[in-house]
Amino acid sequence: MIYLTYGEPPSGVYFSQVTDVLNYLEQKQNTPIRLVAFISLRDFFQKRKEIIKHRTNAIVVPMLPKAPYWKFNSILLWILCFFLRPRTIIARNVIATNMALLIKKKSTVKKVCFDGRGAMKAEWTEYPITVPSNWKNNIQQLESDAVNKSDYRIAVTEKLVAHWQSEYNYQLNNHVVIPCTLNSNFKPHALTLDEISSIRKAFGYDIDDLLLVYSGSVSGWQSFDLLKPLMTDYLKKDAHHKLVFLSNEDPIISDLILQFPNQVSRKWLKHEEVTSFLVACDRGILIREQSITNKVASPTKFAEYLSAGLPVIISENLGDYSEFVKKNQCGQVFTEQNSINISKTPLAERNRLIELVKDNWTKDAQRENYKKLLEALQ
Repeated sequence: MIYLTYGEPPSGVYFSQVTDVLNYLEQKQNTPIRLVAFISLRDFFQKRKEIIKHRTNAIVVPMLPKAPYWKFNSILLWILCFFLRPRTIIARNVIATNMALLIKKKSTVKKVCFDGRGAMKAEWTEYPITVPSNWKNNIQQLESDAVNKSDYRIAVTEKLVAHWQSEYNYQLNNHVVIPCTLNSNFKPHALTLDEISSIRKAFGYDIDDLLLVYSGSVSGWQSFDLLKPLMTDYLKKDAHHKLVFLSNEDPIISDLILQFPNQVSRKWLKHEEVTSFLVACDRGILIREQSITNKVASPTKFAEYLSAGLPVIISENLGDYSEFVKKNQCGQVFTEQNSINISKTPLAERNRLIELVKDNWTKDAQRENYKKLLEALQ
């Protein structure tokens, strides 16, 4: 079996959602899977080294320049399949799936599984994605083929399945829903007041501060234009209301720091330092606009916030998670009709949230879904 990625550079998300999943399937489900990764020529050898570090038997090969030339890269995939002789390819995202479908009839491959991570056509339509216009014109057909011509499918949310049904007339039940899970190195433990206090002091925050944290990228779908007025209102209420961004620079973040220099900050931490810092905070922020991209999404930060015992301030209709927050009382669903109203979360409640994430967003919590997937691909 092959797991195929195309055009995705190594990153924290890649290691959590690709290499860590394959390591888990190999170790816990006794299923060997060969990672085949097509990556850009830019910094190729460094990126290849990073992927091999996390998945030692991975085959990492260069893409032809410009992503739209994926059909030419399919020739190299066919050559690899000629020697590896896989019966199944799990392909991450639309382009990789179309590559697998293209060579299916001319190789040992009998089944192709579409690992759908989101709504690609919607994302390219709703947000500024730098790809040639002719490729944008083709993405709807490519996504339709990935959805309807694959033998099996993985969706990250039930809302993504509903999108396939309405947008591409998907009428089968040949799929499994597996959300974005935490990395396997996550070890849940009960927090203590001393632990929280010591981390806060180490980062220069007072025990009385109410600290909101935004952790993630500054991509367009993160909806900073929506976040800014909400945070401005929150910060004006009390000098002890604090906000920290764990992200790259962004003009909106800079404006907030300029307006509230003693309350807003931005930090860049190593991946292994983020969870420790989150423990020092009081709420995690997941505010996004009402786009299709966001309505089908499975944001990894949701589980990361809960893993640190943080209730989540989340917008309506964000994947399956807004309803999860309501059902499990693990945060606040923000609407334009309400405002942020938070207080300190009792220690017992924070530890309940850690148990909640352990039961839903670890790979062991999804073991039955992984088993169902592998049985369908035999």
